[in-house]
Amino acid sequence: MVKSNVGTPEAYIAELSPERRQIVAEVRQVILGNLPEGYEEGVQYGMISYHIPLDRYPDTYNGQPLGVAALASQKNYMSLYLLGVCYDPEAEQWFRERFADSGKKLDMGKSCVRFRKLDDLPLEVIGEAISHVSSEELIERYEASRSR
Repeated sequence: MVKSNVGTPEAYIAELSPERRQIVAEVRQVILGNLPEGYEEGVQYGMISYHIPLDRYPDTYNGQPLGVAALASQKNYMSLYLLGVCYDPEAEQWFRERFADSGKKLDMGKSCVRFRKLDDLPLEVIGEAISHVSSEELIERYEASRSR
């Protein structure tokens, strides 16, 4: 599955193959267990997303909630988008160092961590990355980027 049209994270996961369903569900639990207050889980852009709800912060350039992370099943791998990490060069450096310290090989684009199996991810580092950016900080970063 590359893009889904479902409306809930549970429905998204139900569409996956049994193997991917288990992996995505476990990563999802790590995210939910570390997600700071002020964010909610939903489906956005055809993937499971973690974002600031529009009723809390509606003033976005495209009318979509501000996202901090997303989780998706692509054709050849699964992706964890860590937007809160890529918005901040220091946070990205910290993440890359922590990932390397785990002994696991990082396959990362700008914000996309690609993985094929659960063992590819140091789940404790993923949890730390998710908890790293409060919703207030994300709003501040967003507003600063829009004022430039």
